[in-house]
Amino acid sequence: MSRVRQPPLVTGISPNEGAPWTKVTIRGENLGTGPADLIGLSICGHNCLLTAEWMSASKIVCRVGPAKDNKGQIIVCTKSGGPGTSTVSFKVLKPERIGILDQSAVWVDEMNYYDMRTDRNKGISPLSLRPANPLGIDIDKGKVPHKDLEGMFPGMSGDFTSENFSATWYLIENHSSTSFEHLRTAAGHLKKQATQKNEGSLAYVKGGLSTFFEAQDALSAIHQKLESDGTEKVEGSMTQSLENILNRASDTADALFQEVLGRKDRADSTRNALNVLQRFKFLFNLPLNIERNIHKGEYDVVINDYEKAKSLFGNTEVPVFKKVYEEVETRIGALRSLLLGKLLETPSTLHDQKRYIRYLSDLHASGDPAWQCISAQHQWILQLMQNARDQQEGEARTVVSRLNFRRGSSFQTPRDDSWPGGGPQQLQFVERLTDVVISQLPNFWKLWISYVNGSLFSETGEKSGQVEKSKKNARQRQSDFKRMIEEVVQRLVLLLRGCLLPTSLPEIQLRLYGGWDNTPPLSGAHLTQAIHTIRLCHEALSALEIPNDLLQVIQDMLLELRVHCLLTTLQHTTEGVKRLADREDWIVDNEGITSLPAQFEQCVVQMLQSLKEPLECKPNEISILQLEAIQDQASELFVRIMKVFIGCLEELSMKTEGDLETSHISSDLSSPDLFSNTYEDFKPTPEQRLLIILSNCHYLEKHTFLNLAHHLETHGFTGTEHILSVSMEAVRKLDAGVFESYIELKADPIVGSLEPGIYAGYFDWKDCLPPTGVRSYLKEALVNIITVHAEVFSISKELVPRVCSRIIEAVAEEMSRLMQCVSSFSKNGALQARLEISALSDAISVYLTSESRGSFKQALEPLPQLHSGADKKLLEELLNKFKSSMHLQLSCFTPASSHPVKR
Repeated sequence: MSRVRQPPLVTGISPNEGAPWTKVTIRGENLGTGPADLIGLSICGHNCLLTAEWMSASKIVCRVGPAKDNKGQIIVCTKSGGPGTSTVSFKVLKPERIGILDQSAVWVDEMNYYDMRTDRNKGISPLSLRPANPLGIDIDKGKVPHKDLEGMFPGMSGDFTSENFSATWYLIENHSSTSFEHLRTAAGHLKKQATQKNEGSLAYVKGGLSTFFEAQDALSAIHQKLESDGTEKVEGSMTQSLENILNRASDTADALFQEVLGRKDRADSTRNALNVLQRFKFLFNLPLNIERNIHKGEYDVVINDYEKAKSLFGNTEVPVFKKVYEEVETRIGALRSLLLGKLLETPSTLHDQKRYIRYLSDLHASGDPAWQCISAQHQWILQLMQNARDQQEGEARTVVSRLNFRRGSSFQTPRDDSWPGGGPQQLQFVERLTDVVISQLPNFWKLWISYVNGSLFSETGEKSGQVEKSKKNARQRQSDFKRMIEEVVQRLVLLLRGCLLPTSLPEIQLRLYGGWDNTPPLSGAHLTQAIHTIRLCHEALSALEIPNDLLQVIQDMLLELRVHCLLTTLQHTTEGVKRLADREDWIVDNEGITSLPAQFEQCVVQMLQSLKEPLECKPNEISILQLEAIQDQASELFVRIMKVFIGCLEELSMKTEGDLETSHISSDLSSPDLFSNTYEDFKPTPEQRLLIILSNCHYLEKHTFLNLAHHLETHGFTGTEHILSVSMEAVRKLDAGVFESYIELKADPIVGSLEPGIYAGYFDWKDCLPPTGVRSYLKEALVNIITVHAEVFSISKELVPRVCSRIIEAVAEEMSRLMQCVSSFSKNGALQARLEISALSDAISVYLTSESRGSFKQALEPLPQLHSGADKKLLEELLNKFKSSMHLQLSCFTPASSHPVKR
């Protein structure tokens, strides 16, 4: 006994409302076991079985018929379950009926609008109906050549749309390696497709059955009417009348509907126009959008829109499209001109330059915008360099005019602080010029590198081959760019030479790049600063990896500038040393040295320290001290500096008392028993000045010159032995001259007083009384020597032995001469002469030299020898008496009196 199934139950319908003939999907439970089991289907009371398509036990698809009820249930009836029930309902929407003459507005979907009048004769390609993969499995193209397949299947084809289709060919060509299981699945898929196609055709027929039946009923009624009339056999009677009536109805309809049909045609035209505008509104709005985006600066958007329009309408033959596209091209041409103007506009940043070049490249601008930009930047850099020079000249003329107006006289050299900025005009120009090069040339070089490697272009430019074209152009223009760099560097060097090294330029170039005649020459310190600035500029350019051969002219100029700075510094130092004589204050320290030697040494040391930058060798530079000619010039200038200072000492030694201002001599001696006071408000005498000069000369020889030689060697100067030897010779020569002048001033009065003192009171060596002691002339001579000793000791104890020995030599020589001039001596005369000579030699024995001892020995030779013991005793007593009476005075001649002097 068969099992009774449950009745059908409808639980859903989609959509749940609609006009007649709306396709709906019914869902529920127990809707049948198959298409044959479905025996009834009604929606809102209308039978829809003819349009029903059973899908499954829970799904049925059908079309709603012209039901009388507006809303009703969905009832399904099956053989196995009988009539069913429904939990949902469907609402039939009654369409608004529009009269034949009523106007109506219906919006047609233009995207799917199809004009039958224009496309009615266009056929549809069979390929468009061909399924891509009829079997529904992956296609695996075999390796069998097409020619072999033609040989295997002559007259056949693997195209399943062909009349000569061969399934074997198709399988070999597309599924040669597909497994049997996959082919079985594909066969099932193909069978299912065929079934669905047949069912779809049947559904289509079912959907039109009601219309077909209505038309058949109308024709049957007409046929019955004609038969009942009985006039169908009369040819033309009723049929002809019907035809006439239909023709008149047609004419009347045409007359009635002409206006309506005209409006329809116009509406169709309007819809077509709106459809065109809607589909191509991008093109029609593009000119205005381009204008707006240009004003906003959104050039990327403009380029993207242009590329899109070009790809869509670049080759169009439609007149309206061509007209709009021509307007687009006009706007794009204006944009190209605008971007090119911005590209060539100066000043501009490297980022903006690259951006504009990329824009012009994407817009397919004519020519080579990148090279045009490089050329413009080259001219701009040259113009900036010229502007720097013109600006500096204008400031110089302003300053000179202001100074002349204030002073009301001929031009005087302005001080450094008279120039704008407080520095020399040349130095300001060097900084301004190098700033131009450092700020502009790196971007210029980077722009060229980007041009060479093609990084200026976008992906669009790379796809269009512009990168390779750019690289090719760059290779062809390498020599041109090299000339640009050479011109910029050469212009920089010429302007710097005209400012700092005008003598290195020929007359023609000097007129073009010089013009610094009214400015004072730079000092060594300013030249050092200029060297530092130019080196920074060279380092900045070297960091860009610019070839060294292009920068060699800067290196050559730096070498000449360093040499010029060295020689200028030495020459200015010579002038400064000359002025040291005016700074002599004659204040001596404990060793009798004034501050002048220390000032001289400090001046030279500071000069050497200021030369550290010019003498230093940077990478790829050579040492200027390795150049033999420069070393010789520097040595001669150093010798000149030494000689100039020695000349200052000589000048000071020859000044008269009227040339000197009141000064102070400070003597901090450690002998309080001898000198307890410091002489203040002391005006140095010519003799004291000579002693100070001698002391300074001694210090120069023993200390200063040796220290300076060490400093010269430390800074890399060669030839110090020559400099030292020449300087030593010059200072010794001055020392000897000054010493002789002082000895002449001091020894001559003492020596000149001996002879008158000896023969004072008509003294006669032949007739004189027995000696009672040393006579006054000798004591006066000793006091004079002591005075000289004290004067020298107050200046420098180091000079005491030298001065005293030289004076005593003169005194001893004079005593020897006087004694040898005496024809004969009496006993008392000989004893008196021996007493005085012995007293003098014993008193100054510490300062006796071989020359003075010889002179005293020669003085005693003319005297008779003492044979009497009483005479010897008397001589000894008188000598002791002399030494005792002058013990205090003679104590300065003892070695114990020469205590070391502390600073």
